[in-house]
Amino acid sequence: MKIRNIQLKSIEARRYINRNERPKQVRIDHNSAVTLISDIKTTEALIDFQYTASYGPVGMIKLEGSLLYESDDAKKISSEWKKTRKMPNQIASHIHTAVMHTCVPEAVSIAKDLGLPPPIPLPQVRLGTTPEKGLAGPEVA
Repeated sequence: MKIRNIQLKSIEARRYINRNERPKQVRIDHNSAVTLISDIKTTEALIDFQYTASYGPVGMIKLEGSLLYESDDAKKISSEWKKTRKMPNQIASHIHTAVMHTCVPEAVSIAKDLGLPPPIPLPQVRLGTTPEKGLAGPEVA
């Protein structure tokens, strides 16, 4: 199974509140969804997807695109998806991972332009505290 030609078709982003209004906590929810699977050949399928980062009442980022999925069972997966809107877990995991790897870096850049927090957890550096047992992390000098 191979994923190629990931491309974005649409970018929509909004900030609902002014930049000087800063809520105490912002919950960022991520969602990626497959919206359409069309078989091109017996070994290729075109998959349309949508990625959304929702900041609740603060804003949102929505990206839409497509990718080319190559596999011997591409036609079977396409026909199964059209009937049940489901695909095998391993394939779905592979596709959603590729979508996230493409969209999250793009969403980080868009979030910066809108003054929203990045849609990824930033590492926390804590100096002068004793680390808990079992937790390993980068060493800070």
